[in-house]
Amino acid sequence: MLPPVVTGWLLLIAFGPLGPIGSRLESWFGVTLMFRWTGAALAAAIMALPLMVRAMRLSIEGVDRRLEGAARTLGASPWYSFWSVSLPLALPGILAALVLGFARSIGEFGATITFVSNIPDETRTLPLAIYSALQVPGGEAMVTRLALLSVALSLGALILSEYLVRHTHGGRARHGD
Repeated sequence: MLPPVVTGWLLLIAFGPLGPIGSRLESWFGVTLMFRWTGAALAAAIMALPLMVRAMRLSIEGVDRRLEGAARTLGASPWYSFWSVSLPLALPGILAALVLGFARSIGEFGATITFVSNIPDETRTLPLAIYSALQVPGGEAMVTRLALLSVALSLGALILSEYLVRHTHGGRARHGD
């Protein structure tokens, strides 16, 4: 995985006003991502993507392929057997991956500050707000509140993710649920 600041720099190159994607988004749709909350969301999503893809892949690979094969022998097409058999069985793991991706994106700092800066009420995320409060004399109380919020969100996401993972078929067999 690339360092977050490098990812932010690459986002600047690609999605900036002169970039290959950014220039087209601007001219075709009037969409600008740089220095906007949408750019912060893009940076966070890109940084969370590797974690999410890996967890989703493991969840889908954990589905017994014989079940898809049984659906195929009953006349289901490959796509229909995937959508009606494999995907529902992998869904708890996929949802857990989305929750982990959300938790990862909450903590994104480097790519976000590099790509969209730290603009109050526009691109300031939780980590950027903590960083900003650390720069202000007497900001410790705000840092404490934001850090507690960050810990609570992270713990909540971890608990939800674990709950979802335990409710996959493999989780029931391993944990005796």
